[in-house]
Amino acid sequence: MTHPAAHQTPLADVRGKVAFITGGSSGIGLGLARVLSAAGMKVVFTYMRAEHRDAALALFPAGNPGVHAIQLDIADRDGMVRAADEAEAVFGNIHLLVNNAGLGITMQVSNATWNDWDWAMNVNIDGVFSGIRTFLPRMLAHGEGGHIVTTSSSAGLVGGMLGVYCTTKYAAMGMMECLRVELAGQNIGVSVFCPGLVKTNIMSTERNRPADKLNPGGPRGHAPPPGIEGAPVIDLMAAAMDPIEVAELVLQGIRHNDLFILTHQEFQKATNERNEALMASFPRESAPAIRHETVATFVPDVYAVEAARRKAQG
Repeated sequence: MTHPAAHQTPLADVRGKVAFITGGSSGIGLGLARVLSAAGMKVVFTYMRAEHRDAALALFPAGNPGVHAIQLDIADRDGMVRAADEAEAVFGNIHLLVNNAGLGITMQVSNATWNDWDWAMNVNIDGVFSGIRTFLPRMLAHGEGGHIVTTSSSAGLVGGMLGVYCTTKYAAMGMMECLRVELAGQNIGVSVFCPGLVKTNIMSTERNRPADKLNPGGPRGHAPPPGIEGAPVIDLMAAAMDPIEVAELVLQGIRHNDLFILTHQEFQKATNERNEALMASFPRESAPAIRHETVATFVPDVYAVEAARRKAQG
């Protein structure tokens, strides 16, 4: 088994550092921008719609020189590089990347079209990798320490009805777990953030669907699961957390370099049940020692180390 590197907290002190947040003009991203700015960071956030940018900027002190907005479609790889160049030209080295932009597509795996699938993957997976591919080399080059956070979802912890969305969020979870292992000891923290319901514009995803990903006949919702047709409509946002409250918890996770940032305790039961189902599904017979030894050479201690560290925190 590999020996873990000593736990590093590159952004334990965020004052004076620079953050780049994708999808930062509303919802969770805007909450993070406001909380990080208040904590003393210079903040660059990206936006898609000018009205959201203007509304977001109005929430910061007038003439705030520490906030800068850049229009960006995160599916545009060259655009991500241009945005990084602009951010560095305005504020200098980037220390925190928040891969927050994403879409909340409602299609199920069983009824999704290729347009649905490609759009979700372009944004929720390719967009995350684009951020990492663009900013990580710059963080390593400047050597001042850094941190990468990707917004996954509670749908990255347990399966549900939103199959296409869930698939992308499981992938984001795996990507960040691997990146955590890859960057151990290099003074670059890695976290995956898995929120539940937060007051955001995620229900309005379809407004940003590009023309080449439209379905014939226009937007389609997911089919209702068997047995709940006619059930009362639930106001999901009424049960949602405030973005500022969530952002404060994310900042705490960044300071501590927590691998998993989980803000919604109500998903603990389902996650535990999933874990129990996995454990109950392994063969009862013990594997030969040589197979255990082989696995130990490439399966890292990241989970055991993180569990022990978090339990020690209380």
